[in-house]
Amino acid sequence: MSINAAYLGIIIIWSTTPLAIKWSGDGPGFLFGVTSRMLIGLLVCLLILAFMRVRLHWDRQAVHTYLAASLGIFGSMLCVYWGAQYITSGMVSVLFGLTPLLTSLFAAVLLKENSLDVYKLLGIFVALCGLVLVFYSDIATSEYAYHGILAVLAATSLHSLSTVLVKRIDCGHPGIVVNTGTLLVSSLLFILVWLLSDSQLPETLPLKSGGSILYLGIFGNVVGFTLFFFVLKNMDAGKIGLIPLITPVIALIIGHALNAEELGWTLISGTSLILLGLVAHNWRPRTAGVVVNKD
Repeated sequence: MSINAAYLGIIIIWSTTPLAIKWSGDGPGFLFGVTSRMLIGLLVCLLILAFMRVRLHWDRQAVHTYLAASLGIFGSMLCVYWGAQYITSGMVSVLFGLTPLLTSLFAAVLLKENSLDVYKLLGIFVALCGLVLVFYSDIATSEYAYHGILAVLAATSLHSLSTVLVKRIDCGHPGIVVNTGTLLVSSLLFILVWLLSDSQLPETLPLKSGGSILYLGIFGNVVGFTLFFFVLKNMDAGKIGLIPLITPVIALIIGHALNAEELGWTLISGTSLILLGLVAHNWRPRTAGVVVNKD
């Protein structure tokens, strides 16, 4: 596969995922939407493993990895699906764009990485200023919007923490194995939550909701992660770091065009500051080398 094609595929999938999440919960409810998505993704992953004749690993490191990764799948998705009821799909993508900033904070604490230089700290400060504007923008249009913002921020935090924990464990198993094990654990947890709540199957499933669930199960859970692991292995970190800068902008445009989501100047300003903070966070100044002549 072409690396550029995989890179473009990730951008398309991650840009359309927020709106698909919102549509998947319209009618059947968010719990049915996210549980169905996980089960579809798990089924596809199991079929891929069977075709490749690869088995799941159940050693201690593998189980710890599945549990740590489930924090980012089960915990994060539960929060984001609930929060998507109260805010726009574009806003979901913008808030998830904070992932690199939060990941660097968790990495500094848990992995003892000395990564918080002046540019990263400046980026975090600028992004927080943008987040304040985003809060103001959505609260001004809906009295319940702050529920959604806080839920998606919690989802972003859980996703970032999960990423750092998985890196800390470093089990070394193939990505498809980790993805399948994580989806298995997450699916069981979602089924448990669904059973403990209303546990009602929807009488009817709108075509838009059903199509969104199928899209998220196959492309969001399986294709997207597979492409990401492929790009992560074959492309430098600088280009990968551009993805959170591109997807929120496209997601805002898609939400406005296909779901009539409002784009106010306060929202645009807050989003711009968050993206500017991400630019500062990823900034790597070029330093000229100094050659000392000892003759």
